[in-house]
Amino acid sequence: MALIKSISGIRGTIGGRAGENLTPQDIVECTAGFGYWVLQNGGKPRVVIGRDGRISGPMVSQLVTATLMGLGIEVIDLGLSTTPTVEMAVAMEGAGAGIIITASHNPAEWNALKFLNHKGEFISQADGEALLALIDSGGIVYAPVDELGACRQAEGYLEKHIDAVLSLPFVDAGAVRRQGYKVVVDCINSSGAVAMPALLERLGCEAILLNGEPNGRFAHNPEPLPQHLQELRRAVTEQGAALGAAVDPDVDRLALVCENGTLFGEEYTLVAVADYILQHQPGNTVSNLSSTRALRDVTAGRGGQYFASAVGEVNVVSKMKEVGAVIGGEGNGGVIVPGLHYGRDALAGLAIFLTYLAKSGQTASALRAAYPDYYMVKDKIALSPEIDIERLLSRLEQRFRGENCNTIDGLKIDFEHGWVHLRKSNTEPIIRIYSEGGSPEAARQLADTMKAEADLVLKA
Repeated sequence: MALIKSISGIRGTIGGRAGENLTPQDIVECTAGFGYWVLQNGGKPRVVIGRDGRISGPMVSQLVTATLMGLGIEVIDLGLSTTPTVEMAVAMEGAGAGIIITASHNPAEWNALKFLNHKGEFISQADGEALLALIDSGGIVYAPVDELGACRQAEGYLEKHIDAVLSLPFVDAGAVRRQGYKVVVDCINSSGAVAMPALLERLGCEAILLNGEPNGRFAHNPEPLPQHLQELRRAVTEQGAALGAAVDPDVDRLALVCENGTLFGEEYTLVAVADYILQHQPGNTVSNLSSTRALRDVTAGRGGQYFASAVGEVNVVSKMKEVGAVIGGEGNGGVIVPGLHYGRDALAGLAIFLTYLAKSGQTASALRAAYPDYYMVKDKIALSPEIDIERLLSRLEQRFRGENCNTIDGLKIDFEHGWVHLRKSNTEPIIRIYSEGGSPEAARQLADTMKAEADLVLKA
């Protein structure tokens, strides 16, 4: 069981002891801290909330609502929703902030509070640090009885979200409708069961749902990784579908399956969407340091410049704004389209991808074959208390000083035919090692080489 407080929010497992798990006391404490922080910083006393389909969602939502009302804040409750829908609703409502009740790809026993600023974007590191300090200080003052907040149930925001997606210049709903695609979607029994068929209906597609009851009883591990997509792969071929799509419980990540049952590759969702957008709006792209090199290659091929950010959506967004990127995101299937909003959005990703298919006249497998093949390995180094991580990374940087090294988030070393990224985990006593190469064997060798080098440094 666990409770993790970080600059991006609070998450943990439901039940158990307060202070050790995500219990009602912890939910109230952290919600109160966030609400009070919003008020203290001049934010409007209005907060938009929404949740994914988890079993614990209604309980957590009620605790959050009552706590915010106790601070004199008006609550706009979207109920069962998606992360990108809540993000967009914050701006549409002119709210002071937002709270998304979701543990994203974590299993069903987890839940979380994710905090948004008045723009509907995740709060910055500085704001997160200030919020954590306020929560620890315990100096929160609640509203008197005649100044309590109210709660309003808001409807129609999913429709507004889909309207905005279909209005993007990169989405041609008419072209998609003319194809009459059959799409199989694994909704993981969460918010995707509501959002994805609504989008596909507007696009004239036949939606076949797997795990399509938003009851929070996840049919399998909810992270859309290859080992969890076997049912979807079989269904695509059995149904003769043009495409398979899997989303995580809060619908901000998108993984695709080709018409022949092969994986398009979670890393390549962003690559394909970026490729299409760059054909219509040339410019820069951004992904985090642990994402595939294929985005860099595609961007260069379309005459743009690629930039890498530190890991974390807030860091990707910050870099996108800095360099004026026309598209960005993360290699975990997270697509961020600035013309829509600065947040990962699986609905936008799917609509743009289907438009690309329709306009190109290709199958998904043919489209995937047009991109360079890279393979990724994810490994780790266990940490003990005596290990000086900064010294370790500094020594490794010195050992590979003849290569292209990036130290904005741990250490990434770019070689001619691949890369390795080492960074300390925020949730476990490990250093994460991501490597990528032109073959599975090459990626594995890069990771093993770096582990061996690290071992030599530690023994020195």
